[in-house]
Amino acid sequence: MNKQDVTDAITQWIGEFDVLARTGLRIAAILVVAWIAIMVLGRLIRGVRERVSARMNDPEFTKRTETLAWVGRYLTSVVVSLITVMLVLTELGVSVAPILGAAGVVGLAVGFGAQSLVKDFVTGFFLLLENQIRQGDVVEVDGHSGVVEQITLRFVQLRDYDGAVHYVPNGQITTVINMTRGFGNAVFEIGVAYREDIDEVMALMRKVASQLRADEHYAERTLDDLDIAGVDRWDDSAVIIRCRMRCKAGEQWGVKREYLRRLKAAFDEHAIEIPFPHMTVYAGQDREGKAPPFPVQQLSAP
Repeated sequence: MNKQDVTDAITQWIGEFDVLARTGLRIAAILVVAWIAIMVLGRLIRGVRERVSARMNDPEFTKRTETLAWVGRYLTSVVVSLITVMLVLTELGVSVAPILGAAGVVGLAVGFGAQSLVKDFVTGFFLLLENQIRQGDVVEVDGHSGVVEQITLRFVQLRDYDGAVHYVPNGQITTVINMTRGFGNAVFEIGVAYREDIDEVMALMRKVASQLRADEHYAERTLDDLDIAGVDRWDDSAVIIRCRMRCKAGEQWGVKREYLRRLKAAFDEHAIEIPFPHMTVYAGQDREGKAPPFPVQQLSAP
C-alpha cells in the first residue's frame, strides 16, 4: 500500500467518522429536545390544572382536572416519543414511509386479534369524557371496590381497604358505582327487641344524631339530620328500624362507625335491649290437643 492509498483511507475514515459524529450529534439533539418537550408540556399541563382548580375552587372539579391532566401528560409523552423515534430512524437512514405502510397493514391484522385492547381504549376515552371516574373516587367496577389511584385509557387502578391493588381493564367495565359523587348516605339498620317502645327508641336515635352533628369534628362531615324511614321489617328476634344520614362525599363510612358507637352507649345507658337470637322449644301436642309435660331438670355442676 503506497502513501497515496494510506492518505485516501485516512481521508475516507475521517469522512465517515465526521458523518457518524454529525448523525450522533443530531440524534442526541433530537433526544434532548424530546426530553425537554415532555418536561415543558408536562409542567404546562400541570400549571394550567393548578390555575383552573384555584379559580374554580371546587373539589369535584379539582378531581376531574387532576385526572384529565394525568391523561394529558401520558398522551403527550406517547406522541412526543413516537415523533422522536421516527426522527431518529430518519437520521439513521431508515425510510419511515415503508414502516408506516407496514404498520398500517400490521395494525389492521393485529386489530382483529386485539379487539379487547381497542375496546379498553374506547371505553377509557368515554369514561374520561363523561367524567364517570376520577382519581380519589371510591368506586365499584367489575366486582372490585376501592379508591381510584390511577385511570388510563387502558385500565383503572383501584386500592381496596386491605391495601390490595386491582387493575381492571376498561373493556370489562359495564357498570360504574361511584360512592363519592356529590354526597353519600350513611345507612343504618338498627335492631331492637320486640319489647321496646319504638317511639322511644326513635327519639333516642334522633338525640344521638343531633349530638353527633353538634360535635365540631363531625359538623362539617354531615349535611343533614337523621332521616328515619321507620320500621323496615320484623326479623326473628328484632324489630329493624331503617334510617340514614346525608354526609359529605367519602365521609359516610366514618360517620356511620361513630354514630353506631355512640348509639350503642346510649342504648346501654337507657337499658334498651339490642337483641340476640332466641329459641322457643315446642314439645308438641297429643291427638286431643293437650301438650304433654315438658320435664326440665337442672344438673348440678360436677
